[in-house]
Amino acid sequence: MGFPVLMGILTSAIILFMCWIIRDNIKIKDAREKYVFITGCDSGFGNLLAQRLHQKGFTVIAACLTEKGSQELQACTSPALKTVILNLTNTKSIDNAVEFVAEETGSKGLYGLVNNAGRATPIGPTDWLDMEDFHRVLDVNLIGLIEVTLKFLPLLKKAKGRVVNVASVMGRLAFGGGGYSLSKWGVESFSDSLRRDMQHFGVKVSIIEPGFFKTGVTNLEIIEKDLHRLWNRLSPEVKSSYGEKYFNNYLKVQRLSMNTFCDADLSKVTNCMEHALTAQYPRTRYGAGWDAKFFWLPLSYAPAAVADIMLKLLLPQPLGIKKSLAKNQIDV
Repeated sequence: MGFPVLMGILTSAIILFMCWIIRDNIKIKDAREKYVFITGCDSGFGNLLAQRLHQKGFTVIAACLTEKGSQELQACTSPALKTVILNLTNTKSIDNAVEFVAEETGSKGLYGLVNNAGRATPIGPTDWLDMEDFHRVLDVNLIGLIEVTLKFLPLLKKAKGRVVNVASVMGRLAFGGGGYSLSKWGVESFSDSLRRDMQHFGVKVSIIEPGFFKTGVTNLEIIEKDLHRLWNRLSPEVKSSYGEKYFNNYLKVQRLSMNTFCDADLSKVTNCMEHALTAQYPRTRYGAGWDAKFFWLPLSYAPAAVADIMLKLLLPQPLGIKKSLAKNQIDV
């Protein structure tokens, strides 16, 4: 391949990249005429996004799980920001929220739906969990998200609006037992199907894939309390298979990973959410956080054997199995 050909390819690549940058930065107009509904606004990403969009002139309807969360958000904004109580595991609560939003938006419809609410616990080794543990996460993160989205679709179609679904790097690389990774993989799949179906109606769908951030979902006190609950209810056989030191080692790794990876700058995620709502041409996926961009997401594209080795280095190994095998060899 000659030098002129290489220069032509390089020039074309640079031009395409510059065109993408220009296109990516084109913004919508008339934010003040648009309604956005955000779930999970008691704290974390949802709370920060609600305040930011409110400041930019959007008419924000913030869904909170608790009255306390609602009151605290209203106290730091203005009466123009509306709040509604929403429990994603309760169909009646969802119906009430949809009715409230329909009355507020009227003939304009709903421009933006941000499915941000979620939970992580229970999370831990798979054989520590039962079906109720899976339901507690899946019913919020996936089933609740789907029900909310389906019931808001008529309002979104009316406004030719946007759906922004919060998944996770764990929706691309499963490295923890429990419903969290399952739910986020489900969000990825549901969002892809929804995007392709809704493109005919002018409704755009984006997925946010955050890495580790300091929010209620990554609260170590909550995670460790639930891990103690799971460990204490295990049968003697399961505990023995992991070994006496495994639980303490697991807690140490959990603390190390959370303190190492968790980013306190929540704006790295809300910037992505905001772009998905305000860009004329929103992206399909947004990787949020340095750990997501340069470790977790690239690792998700690696061969399974490579990902398994990397994760094996991060997680403790059960010692009970090795002791049991050694004992059996001695007995033989």
